[in-house]
Amino acid sequence: MPNFLITWLVAASSLVFTSYIVPGMEVQSFQAAAIAAVVLGLANAIVRPLLVVLTLPVTILTLGLFLFVVNALTLQLVGAVTPGFIVGNIFSALMGSVVLSFVSGAVGKFVQPVPNSPQIGSRGVDSLPDSASNPR
Repeated sequence: MPNFLITWLVAASSLVFTSYIVPGMEVQSFQAAAIAAVVLGLANAIVRPLLVVLTLPVTILTLGLFLFVVNALTLQLVGAVTPGFIVGNIFSALMGSVVLSFVSGAVGKFVQPVPNSPQIGSRGVDSLPDSASNPR
């Protein structure tokens, strides 16, 4: 749970910072950024994979560069459904998605997960005590 909160705050802060840099993107309050961060997470989990599959031929032809457009469309969709988070046009969304990915990545490098908290991985819970993972 603490890792989710940290990730959520990083995403909301990244949205606020990105709105200062990108013309045409506006976040009216931190509460709007927090809501937009949740909606963006849901859109990236549900809508974006569908867009990636539907646009796969174009993405292959452009050697993956069309994924920037998919990210921009996802960001513009979030701006359309989230009150207080405004994405002016597709160019603002395109520049915003690029800046947001850099800002989130940079901040994510400095903010580490909470130590000793269980992490769910492909093999179940990854934080077993040393004695449990190395039986003698």
